[in-house]
Amino acid sequence: MNYRSTRDTLSSPITVSSAEAIKKGLAPDGGLYMPDMIPRLSSVDIAALRPLPYADRAAYILSMFLTDYDKDALLADCREAYSEERFPGGAAPTKKIDDVLTSLELWHGPTCAFKDMALQIMPRLLSRALTMTEETLRAHILVATSGDTGKAALEGYRDVPGVDISVFYPVDGVSRMQKMQMTTQEGENVNVCAVRGNFDDAQNGVKAIFSDKSLAEKALEGGRFFSSANSINWGRLAPQIVYYISAYCDLIENGTIADGEQINVCVPTGNFGNIFAAYIARYMGLPIAKLICASNSNCVLTDFIRTGVYDRTREFYKTMSPSMDILISSNLERLLYVIGGSALTSELMTELKECGKYTMPASLHERIRDVFAGYYLNEEETSATVKETFEKNGYLADTHTAVGIGCARKYIAETGDTRPTIVASTASPYKFAADVAAAIGKKIDSDEPSEILASLSEATGTEIPAPLKRTLTLPVRFTRTVDPSDMPEVALGR
Repeated sequence: MNYRSTRDTLSSPITVSSAEAIKKGLAPDGGLYMPDMIPRLSSVDIAALRPLPYADRAAYILSMFLTDYDKDALLADCREAYSEERFPGGAAPTKKIDDVLTSLELWHGPTCAFKDMALQIMPRLLSRALTMTEETLRAHILVATSGDTGKAALEGYRDVPGVDISVFYPVDGVSRMQKMQMTTQEGENVNVCAVRGNFDDAQNGVKAIFSDKSLAEKALEGGRFFSSANSINWGRLAPQIVYYISAYCDLIENGTIADGEQINVCVPTGNFGNIFAAYIARYMGLPIAKLICASNSNCVLTDFIRTGVYDRTREFYKTMSPSMDILISSNLERLLYVIGGSALTSELMTELKECGKYTMPASLHERIRDVFAGYYLNEEETSATVKETFEKNGYLADTHTAVGIGCARKYIAETGDTRPTIVASTASPYKFAADVAAAIGKKIDSDEPSEILASLSEATGTEIPAPLKRTLTLPVRFTRTVDPSDMPEVALGR
């Protein structure tokens, strides 16, 4: 299987192998790599996957996309990435919330966020890609994060041979725990830097570095090349497809649904990568009826799905679900490519860059509406959902998961569609403990993370995750803050 850029409009498109796509991250024209075909998932495949552990399911599905990788090596990597040591109790368990909603808990890994599901396997995919392509240069991974990707990438790439990693985060745009996780990161090949501005400033800065040929040449002079661990990299997005298919298998196994029964999936998302992975699973043939795109007050995706107009020229809000505080949803480009092709995608991306907005052709917008529903929650609704879900259902959700639960309930109330629905639970409630505690009515008179976590544990009778407990004991290593214009200097190690 080959990969091509979402913006490649040549009559004979330039294609690369999956190993090359993972190594490069972003295509030379600024587009995102996509496979030249989407493999089909049959009922026979589902039957084969059902009895398997998560790691074996992951290897099975990834091998459908990464056809140049050795299957036995891929299986070994998946078994190591999703081991009991890294995911105690198992990766991606499902937990019933109510008669309709089931939580797909993606945060039982080493950094307590869903990004671990991809970023424990991705460094292994990259290491093999470097070998497969006979790369002699050192890879320098550049990451823009709204909170969770940064720590997960740092942990995944920590001390990986032949790789360095630099993470950029908005200085006031992450939770205290997220900041502490990143700034205390261990490892000899890691670097963390705050950026004055919001996530979009950090993300645009990283994209600008990738597209600057002079910076690439300077990196080469130092024996390195730039690559990405954000979901713009196919090696990061492909593993996310796995857990939706795995969850469907689990729902059959535990008797929630019958084999072949349709479900809905609700995903709280800002950058559109996590829900696009669910879309690919659906495209492959997984019986998903509706994809519910859940946003916070930065509801650019909700508006796009409802109107067909993507407009980032709007007020930016800092919310209690900061990982979704995004106005430029990079992975939406992949959906445009699947729906409308590379010529349209290239045209719309140029329009977005120059004008800050674009409008989908009406016929294509209808195709999107057939699959997606868009809803959002404001701050008051998010807090109320945390409280209601804990008090009525006995389920403690973080602020992002609460956005998903609340939007799913809005969809059900509006449409009457009560199909079994998976809600992607993207982070431990302890990563956003202060807001979760406040939502359930627990007053905390301290701003010390250790006391906040202890208070939430006492109030809810739940345990603080071990990785977060350990973070509290580590010294701060990284304190640098720069303007977006200075990010290239950081990337060059200056």
